[in-house]
Amino acid sequence: MLALGLPKRRSVLLWTGAAMIGAVFGQASRAAGEALVIDVSNVSPGVLPVGFTVARTGQGAPAAWSVQEDVSVPSKRVIAQTSTDHTGHRFPLAIYEKMSAANLDVQVRFKAVGGRVDRAGGIAIRLADSNNYYVVRANALEDNVNFYHVVKGVRREIRGASVKVASDEWHTLGIKAEGQEFTILFNGKSLFKVQDSTFTNAGKVALWTKADSVTRFDGLTITTLA
Repeated sequence: MLALGLPKRRSVLLWTGAAMIGAVFGQASRAAGEALVIDVSNVSPGVLPVGFTVARTGQGAPAAWSVQEDVSVPSKRVIAQTSTDHTGHRFPLAIYEKMSAANLDVQVRFKAVGGRVDRAGGIAIRLADSNNYYVVRANALEDNVNFYHVVKGVRREIRGASVKVASDEWHTLGIKAEGQEFTILFNGKSLFKVQDSTFTNAGKVALWTKADSVTRFDGLTITTLA
């Protein structure tokens, strides 16, 4: 694995395998099995890493995504959503724009820091735009992990599982998408598999929260599959 050092305020992209250099500043093009790890250790607090854009599904105040200091992780930096707008139908997105895939394995560590209406963190995949995508999310107020599709801004649950999601603790959330089959993972264990055909085309990957959730994310890893 090779770390590409970039100037301050830029993200560091770590690749396994070949064909690494061109993806840093352009559209990512990867063979199946190559893992992209987004490392924000060199990004200044208060800005987003290069390659991310901010969006929102629903209503309410704009999303507030940025890199924040967090001494509990090795890099001392995390990506966080910090807006506390209480609008219920409000889903902030931090979209990674440099790659698009249909079959992929995405993992991220998250910590639910705050939120009275909701306290959630999630991963969106096959994202066509801010109103159309799949999302898996873990909720520290409800103690569950649910998988949804969002179609024209309307979120519908496909399947869920009850599991303890502690606030102020790091957890690992994952989703593996292969054709119409999706595997949902939490803290390294498979929770369930489910099939759905709502979205079949390649799409973007995004970090996701809900309502007033203040959530921190670390170690976003995207691996494309055949």
